[in-house]
Amino acid sequence: MARYTGPSWKLSRRLGISLTGTGKELEKRPYSPGQHGPNQRKKLSEYGLQLTEKQKLRHMYGVNEKQFRRTFDAAGKFSGKHGENFMVLLESRLDNLVYRMGLARTRRAARQLVNHGHILVNGKRVDIPSFRVKLGQTISLREKSLNLAVVKEAVEANNFVPEYITFNADKLEGTFTRLPERSELPAEINEALIVEFYNR
Repeated sequence: MARYTGPSWKLSRRLGISLTGTGKELEKRPYSPGQHGPNQRKKLSEYGLQLTEKQKLRHMYGVNEKQFRRTFDAAGKFSGKHGENFMVLLESRLDNLVYRMGLARTRRAARQLVNHGHILVNGKRVDIPSFRVKLGQTISLREKSLNLAVVKEAVEANNFVPEYITFNADKLEGTFTRLPERSELPAEINEALIVEFYNR
């Protein structure tokens, strides 16, 4: 299945969460899209709840189904809780860490920065958004990209960098120092439902 390229605001309203992280999608119309959106009172089955939770997380990180499932299976090989390990693996993707550092306003924009070859990992150019960043690796912009207007705007607008990343705003580089704890990951996701969905 190909990556979703449709209207992101409509999808955010369907799932009931802000996929961009700004919250703007739900400010004006905090209900499902469509003619009957404001009046819908659908009670979801157990399967429906699990599927919705999976779709929330999948679209939040902008991952297609095959890649999402592969990451889920890889998370099962680590010790600890399967659901938490899965979210940590998603969080350690290169495009997500570029977004967390504040070099891009959304994950989609971060993905584009990586795809277009603007990002370096330990001084080497990496243009694969799903690249798994290891602890201690440094993410930076290549020299030609340091003056990109979109990056400067994003850094100025950003007022929060997670504690598991050290970020130098002057050099526009950050280091992935430790694995995130569950409290630092998206609170609106119930990962236990996703584990149940795949373990049916």
